[in-house]
Amino acid sequence: MDLGIAGKKAVVCASSKGLGRGCAEALAGAGVSLVLNARGAEALEATAEEIAAAHGVEVVPVAADITTEAGRAKVLEAAGAADILVNNAGGPPPGMWYDWEREDFIKALDANMLAPIAMMKALLPGMMERGWGRVVNITSVSVKAPIGVLGLSNSARAGLTGYVAGTARQVAGSGVTINNLLPGIHATDRAVALDGNAAKAQGLTPEEVRAARCDTIPAGRYGTADEFGAACAFLCSRHSGFIVGQNILLDGGAANISM
Repeated sequence: MDLGIAGKKAVVCASSKGLGRGCAEALAGAGVSLVLNARGAEALEATAEEIAAAHGVEVVPVAADITTEAGRAKVLEAAGAADILVNNAGGPPPGMWYDWEREDFIKALDANMLAPIAMMKALLPGMMERGWGRVVNITSVSVKAPIGVLGLSNSARAGLTGYVAGTARQVAGSGVTINNLLPGIHATDRAVALDGNAAKAQGLTPEEVRAARCDTIPAGRYGTADEFGAACAFLCSRHSGFIVGQNILLDGGAANISM
């Protein structure tokens, strides 16, 4: 399928690896030029070179912490008149309800709620003026099915979801869509870390934990960054203009929710 976005420009946050890179790869494959962001310069530059070589599009790496005002300023300077924004940031650490203090919640809100909101506020006006734009926020399945040990993530991402619900409907008439992708368990570094933590807590091996988690997924496996990226690219395409303010699960059927 021709996504109809060749020649567009996208900003993809936290895109040196994992789901962010999957989104960047899919967009580049559709002919979209990229501004890639991550904190680690070495991995980011390697990713940018690989994507540019594979897809023949311009790829500009910007090493910066997107959760800070200074970091966002660097990314936005490179972004210019971007047509597509993919918001993404690593999730906060797991724990129990008694582990977290006010500062822990502030850090989670900065990364997973306030940073994406700031990026949208910066780029939406230009999209609206030009009459076309796409925003995809990578959140989490925990928005619809909160996860006990991810209370910080549950809270911050739910706040972003509420913001998007209203904002998406306010900008849709200008040809701009905002939607959220809610990943379940995917084969990324984040999943490896969570499996490792669970293994230590339960006295198991990471492989045993992974096998047990796969048993809870009707698809019988973890998702891949490639298929996640393909879903993101479709939401950024010319075919998705009637999809507004949605929270789309990509979890292999693990969350038995019909809403």
